[in-house]
Amino acid sequence: MKLALLQPQFAPNLFDLASMLKADRVIWNDLERWSRKGRTHRAAIKGEHGLQWVNIPIRTEDKKKAIGEVRVDHTEDWIEPFWNALLHNYSDATWFDFFAEELEAVIRDLHKFEKLIDLNISFFEQLSSYMEFEVNFQLASQITEFDLDPDILSNNLNAEVLYQEHNAKNYQWLSDHHVQALKKHPVYRQGPDNFIPRLSILDLLFHYGKESFRVFDHL
Repeated sequence: MKLALLQPQFAPNLFDLASMLKADRVIWNDLERWSRKGRTHRAAIKGEHGLQWVNIPIRTEDKKKAIGEVRVDHTEDWIEPFWNALLHNYSDATWFDFFAEELEAVIRDLHKFEKLIDLNISFFEQLSSYMEFEVNFQLASQITEFDLDPDILSNNLNAEVLYQEHNAKNYQWLSDHHVQALKKHPVYRQGPDNFIPRLSILDLLFHYGKESFRVFDHL
């Protein structure tokens, strides 16, 4: 059995999505401590000066809690900058107009989520429906055999292969035995400038939309 163990992300990059798509079982670790270095609260997009992050602010008093307990700081004006970053950087992309109206409504409605985990699940499922892929995942908090030690967890679940988050050594407990699901990042049409790898699937959504399978086939 191939197991993918990752932290919950609202818009993962292709390395992490490949782990989920190739695994037989996917677990989102909501029990691990939240870290500002992680990608639970941010996603990479292509800005005019290179890689740029769109961020979801976290309440200060929650920053030492488990990911599943972290709350979004809605006292900060973050929804407008989030949407404007997408609008400014992707308005000329092939599929932007196709998704723009509905996606803007989805983003502006994110104020209703108190917990980051609930926001991440909802937004990730929205993107997966747009791009027509499916990931069935479980939360670590819902699994009786779960252990924060990835090696013990693998043994508990009889996993033969363990995929973990890409470049996560600074914020996630990584097993020495984990393997990388995606060996080489696919290069795809990304606008007139140089290609930037490791962006979130938001970038792929605007450039390929419902034809994203053309890139997924190379994961």
